[in-house]
Amino acid sequence: MHCLLTAGAYAAPFLINWKILVPVFVATILQHAIWGRCLLNAKHGLTEEDGSTFYSEVLERMGFHPNKAKLRFFVRKILYTLLTVITLLWQLILGKEPLWF
Repeated sequence: MHCLLTAGAYAAPFLINWKILVPVFVATILQHAIWGRCLLNAKHGLTEEDGSTFYSEVLERMGFHPNKAKLRFFVRKILYTLLTVITLLWQLILGKEPLWF
């Protein structure tokens, strides 16, 4: 489930209307700001005590060893803000319609 949601987030700016997507991205940003973690991680038994994130776990299983602190900062502080900006630029500034709804 988490893999599907994560992968979908990258394609979503081109598939889903900004009026739906921006609140979803804002909710994701807020969960990180309020609780300091992704709420789905608890469902996967992922502890974040050592700075792990879903991304670092997946990359480690693939044989990579990312800097967990930097990756966590990027995911929690930059990624979803960047996806929000991309969504708004693509759909509102460039006038591209989402492919699905």
